[in-house]
Amino acid sequence: MRVVVQEAPFGAGEEAERLAAGRADMGAVVTFCGLVRDTPDADLRYMEIEHYPGMTARAIEAIAAEAAARWSLGDVLVIHRHGRLAPGEAIMMVGTVAPHRADAFAAAEFLMDYLKSRAPFWKKEVTARGAAWVEAAEADEDALTRW
Repeated sequence: MRVVVQEAPFGAGEEAERLAAGRADMGAVVTFCGLVRDTPDADLRYMEIEHYPGMTARAIEAIAAEAAARWSLGDVLVIHRHGRLAPGEAIMMVGTVAPHRADAFAAAEFLMDYLKSRAPFWKKEVTARGAAWVEAAEADEDALTRW
């Protein structure tokens, strides 16, 4: 299991290859890479992501360990960036390795839902009109109810 909270960009392809390397005992690798999204009406200049070092990594490690306990997984990867990110930049990545695809997909979705709703990050969007903290979306909270 590898959990990384970093400011620097990462290469999703390289991370996926690293996660799968040497795993002849596994039949599935599922990865998801989230990007900073702009919408036509927002005119996003950048997003600023803040966190408490240590606390954030521990919280994500706990949920990654829960995923590993709930599903048959060979490995888990979670990368989440902080700092100033422009539209289109990779903000996070989840990867799961499992003997079968169902466990890999379910665990990856579980991790993504958690990261979206419960991981201790604070996000501020800066647009041409000013800056505003991002509120939790009801749909993201609803997604957690399936787990």
